[in-house]
Amino acid sequence: MGRGRQKKKGTEYSSLLDLERGTCLKKWTGRLPVALLYPNKYGVGVSSLGFQLVYTLLNDYDELVCERFFLPEEGNSSLRSFESGRPLSDFPLLFYSISFEHDYVNLARLLLAGGIPLFAEDRKDDPITASNLLVIGGGVATFMNPEPLAPFTDLFLLGEAEGCLPALLTLLIEKSGKTSRSELLLLIQQQLKGAYVPSLYEPLYDNVSGRLVGSVPAKGVALKILKVTVPTVKRAAHSQLLSPAAEFSNLYVTELGRGCSRGCRFCAAGFIYRPPRLWDADAVIKGIEERAESVERIGLLGMEMAHRDELETLSSYLLDSGCSLSFSSLRADRISGPLLKLLGSSKLKSVAIAPDGASERLRRVINKNLTEEDILCAAERLVEVGLYKLKLYLMIGLPTETFDDLQEMLDLIKKIRERMLPIGRARGRLCEITLSVNSFAPKPWTPFQFHPFGSETLALGEEGSAATVIKSLKSKIDFLRKGLRKEANVRMNHDKPEKVLFQAVLARGDRRLAHVLASMAQGHIPWKQAMRRHNLRPEFYAVYQHGKDDYFPWNIVDHGIEQNYLWREYQKSFQARTTAPCDTSVCRKCGVCSD
Repeated sequence: MGRGRQKKKGTEYSSLLDLERGTCLKKWTGRLPVALLYPNKYGVGVSSLGFQLVYTLLNDYDELVCERFFLPEEGNSSLRSFESGRPLSDFPLLFYSISFEHDYVNLARLLLAGGIPLFAEDRKDDPITASNLLVIGGGVATFMNPEPLAPFTDLFLLGEAEGCLPALLTLLIEKSGKTSRSELLLLIQQQLKGAYVPSLYEPLYDNVSGRLVGSVPAKGVALKILKVTVPTVKRAAHSQLLSPAAEFSNLYVTELGRGCSRGCRFCAAGFIYRPPRLWDADAVIKGIEERAESVERIGLLGMEMAHRDELETLSSYLLDSGCSLSFSSLRADRISGPLLKLLGSSKLKSVAIAPDGASERLRRVINKNLTEEDILCAAERLVEVGLYKLKLYLMIGLPTETFDDLQEMLDLIKKIRERMLPIGRARGRLCEITLSVNSFAPKPWTPFQFHPFGSETLALGEEGSAATVIKSLKSKIDFLRKGLRKEANVRMNHDKPEKVLFQAVLARGDRRLAHVLASMAQGHIPWKQAMRRHNLRPEFYAVYQHGKDDYFPWNIVDHGIEQNYLWREYQKSFQARTTAPCDTSVCRKCGVCSD
């Protein structure tokens, strides 16, 4: 086995292999081959810390040889492994890692391109060999809601890889080639935590409404699947692979923890990763210290949730080590002390802050709890240390949102300019503001899972019109664009509400959507056409007002959170009442920490 930049001749990825650091190359003789699929392009997949973690965990087993597959580049229809250029059919075990709903159709495309029967029911019930494989799914999207991908998947691992993989790999190594698929899957379902075999569960639909009302497990199988978490780590998960072709070029990334105590009502991470776990600074530093000496760019995941003391310790360490800092966004009320000094020394040009709600009232609705003054002070401090490009993330279509809320955001941007401008002029550099506008999509396991996409509250059990919602969101985008038109050095970008509508469909969908994904992948047709082909409407999933006792497709997963708690949080949002951050030492309200 070798880890490094050894180049395999004759593969599509030869040049990328030559550039990548940390590649694991193994001989195949006497080893069980495992394919690890990322349903997007190489640059996106190699930037995923979770994907890298699974790649490392799999290759840590001497009995296995794990190679990666990515979505082929445009104009290249062949699907070959990254490391050795082998076809997908050479691998008896296929693991996939998926984080985003828009990659669901890419998974179908990958399986089809590799000649794999797309639906699990079409795979032979023989012992596991290169010609008769298992498709195993994981990643955060699968333990939010696995059901749209359930018909494609033999086995889901619901939870964090360090807690799920070891027991499964031990069993697979022992049973491979000896036990039929059905017998092996039943054994896994009965014995392993976090294991979910969709074929052992039968969905129940209401004959009148067509809505999913339950799931019937096979005999001897648990009603729900308890998600697996790891309580703590000795060293934080960090980059194992670096590449200039990555989405974040040669950036060494380490995580600060998992979950978030804040409980923002739109954010799944604050609920599915409960209880929130922040690694102590020493564990994070141990992860950073494993980088190569030549690596100086450090990315920290989870800076929005970190405590001020931890941030200051890490900032001081990075300053003393001569490292620069990179991150996705900062929490506006956490910008002070050594962190500001580090930001100034990192030679960054831009920084992002996520108000998310357009007004202070809306930020209480979503439990964001950032005041206008928090944001103004953060902008001023960041410009003072030399950052002159500020990005603000904003969601539209949130519950109770009005045009008055949007006007408050426009007013806030003007106030930010007024504070930034004098500092920029004194430095001889104009400051720039970018407003990034994204349509809100309700996510599983959040208080807003009950709420219709992009719409005001409907009567319980009522469907809204997707066309009306799209029109409303576009009018809000136009309102913001017009309001910023005369503001110098202020830009705005936004998503396409139609695309987010499909994201909401997939986020709240059930198994019937697998046929939609199959039609999209096989026939290269748009999602709306594919849904019509299968007599499904986007309103049925996305623009629908759920009640507190409704059965959701994702109820098959047990995150420990009580649905009544999420409903109570949903009701509090309409009163703009906030909830204190999660304190696991005293709080038992959501159900996760209950005995």
